[in-house]
Amino acid sequence: MKTDDDILKVISNETIDSVNKINIVTPSIYKSFFEKHASSHGTALDDEEKMTDRLLDSKIQMCDVVQEKNSSNVIKLSDNTAKAIHAIRDKDDSTLNQILVETNALRLEIEKLKEAVYKDELTNVYNRKWMNDKYLDEENKFFTEDGTLAIIDLNYFKIINDTFGHVVGDKVLVFIANKLKQSREKVVRYGGDEFILLFSSKITKDLALSKLNDIREDVLLKKLKTNNTAFRTSFSFGAYEYKSGEALSEVLEKADQNMYDDKKAIKERITGIG
Repeated sequence: MKTDDDILKVISNETIDSVNKINIVTPSIYKSFFEKHASSHGTALDDEEKMTDRLLDSKIQMCDVVQEKNSSNVIKLSDNTAKAIHAIRDKDDSTLNQILVETNALRLEIEKLKEAVYKDELTNVYNRKWMNDKYLDEENKFFTEDGTLAIIDLNYFKIINDTFGHVVGDKVLVFIANKLKQSREKVVRYGGDEFILLFSSKITKDLALSKLNDIREDVLLKKLKTNNTAFRTSFSFGAYEYKSGEALSEVLEKADQNMYDDKKAIKERITGIG
């Protein structure tokens, strides 16, 4: 059973998906979309202030846990460094071996923390923060290296949610994410039912499109089942080769336009989820 936080996350994702489709968004526009999606889930916003406080408390607690673990890891690393200096000076191989074991365990713990920060909770692919930190400049505006970006958007996803419910919708998102991972490229959940694939500069736009087309054809062959009903899902995609220094917003816009052309073509071939 979904908690209130889970439902609010669904509403937020649906709102983000809606506002991403328009060029200019004001606070009142965002509010109207949020209220519309909240109403469709039967969620009242009368206690919005209490809900916000609860969510903020949850996020703050999570940040506190991460900060506490980071502080603890820094102290351990500092202690191990000091011990290592003394052990090297004293030629104490036994202590050095012990420090090596402790430092390796510390490295694994830090990797787990990084994974928690950078992964989308539902689909276990990367999130926006990871993309921003790894591919963009300090202001999160411009790419720092050449590459190819592909944007992927599920077709008829709202119908799936409306017909089978959001639990099934979440399972579809996980299914698509796992299929996209087969590309062996970097997969990012950008928001709602949108994903991004990031290809290195060695992969041309044509090769990226070929990989995605193969994955989509495989997806189209699969019949997903819920209870006694079977259905299909699909996605549209568009790619753009970008250069170092190009703005993320412009790259997304160009990839999105290419995806729009693909969506028109695929929807002539696939008319629903049957």
